[in-house]
Amino acid sequence: MENTVAEAIRVVALGNDGDGMAQTPQGRVFIPGTVPGDDVLLADETGTHATLERIVTPGPDRVTPPCHLSDACGGCRLQHMALPAIAAWKTARVVEALQRTGFTDIPTPATHQVAPYGRRRVDLAFRRVDRRIVLGLHRRRGDVVDMTQCTVLDPALFALLAPLRQVLHSLPAVHAGGDVQINLLDSGPDLLIALDGTPDANDRRILAQFGKSHGIPRISLRAQPPETLALTGPVFHHFDGVRVVPPPGAFLQVARDGEAAIRAAVLGNLPRKGLKAGIIELYAGCGTLSFALAEHAKVNAYEGDRAAFACLKQASGGTRVLPALRDLNRQPVMAGDLARAATVVLDPPHAGAGAQMAQIVAGKPRHVIYVSCNPIALQRDLAPLQQAGYRLESLTVVDQFLWSAEVESVCVLTLPGTTRPRRR
Repeated sequence: MENTVAEAIRVVALGNDGDGMAQTPQGRVFIPGTVPGDDVLLADETGTHATLERIVTPGPDRVTPPCHLSDACGGCRLQHMALPAIAAWKTARVVEALQRTGFTDIPTPATHQVAPYGRRRVDLAFRRVDRRIVLGLHRRRGDVVDMTQCTVLDPALFALLAPLRQVLHSLPAVHAGGDVQINLLDSGPDLLIALDGTPDANDRRILAQFGKSHGIPRISLRAQPPETLALTGPVFHHFDGVRVVPPPGAFLQVARDGEAAIRAAVLGNLPRKGLKAGIIELYAGCGTLSFALAEHAKVNAYEGDRAAFACLKQASGGTRVLPALRDLNRQPVMAGDLARAATVVLDPPHAGAGAQMAQIVAGKPRHVIYVSCNPIALQRDLAPLQQAGYRLESLTVVDQFLWSAEVESVCVLTLPGTTRPRRR
């Protein structure tokens, strides 16, 4: 039976992945490519998922996608939605996660949304197709989409894609394809490549010439540990004026502007008194926040990844950063140490802080700053702090993954009525 306009349904919200949500006679369904307020006809329903036949009446926040690849490329799920509406939705996601933890008095969030063309980190796949290289992101559960346009990437990274296709096509070690991660460091693009063949001297020669021609000081092979394929100049980056040498594939906040917003939220909410007791920083990485924090107090910086720790340690000389190598899930910093700190700052991975949270709850540090990249993990990790009596003093939401469902937040928590334990 053909659909008619009378059968159109209203999209009422977005799900966690950014797909529109509607109620049908068969139950709730999620519809990619829709926004709240859209009246739509569905082409097909399978369980809780549906495909869009057409928009009958567009919702107030629907816009024309700025990139012609938006329907195919797997990188931007929400280019059909106005950026202010996306920022409001992401803020609401974080607030709802905090409400589910039990916080009732949530401060008005400060918000920051980065500008387009600012992404400096990207993971791409490449495939040999019809005697050429296709380089880009995977469409949903599909093949690689050639990235011939991008409104997210820094122009310096996007300009590199065309010559990168050519050099990958010329490599004998590329059979069917592989993957490449690119970090835009202060020294230039840093490439970490996974190949489906074994690179020989000829591959290395080709990559070295490519690096010299395009200002790429280092090209590495993804392995355990990574292997340098071509090194044509010094590799470096700066965090708050401190020069570090990030390992291949190092974690960077995805946008420089987003990193600055997170740093400002953390530094702006440090306690005004008692910093002589020092700061404990968990999941310090290569020092994204460490050196900024060290301008205010001594920082005991814990990191579990050996390569990131080595980078941090090498750069920490002459600063107040004291790095320590520690797997925080297997060997968390203990409650007694946390209790003596002026503040605990943590920026855990996507899965959250795991076993470390139990020690934070037991130690009851007066001041905790939690940087999150996952509202689900945020809810799980902060629930025990709320139950222990912590108050949420400040909330900052940062949208640096434009047109995606990803969102960052900075939560500042305090425990009223605590006093600093005496040193023995």
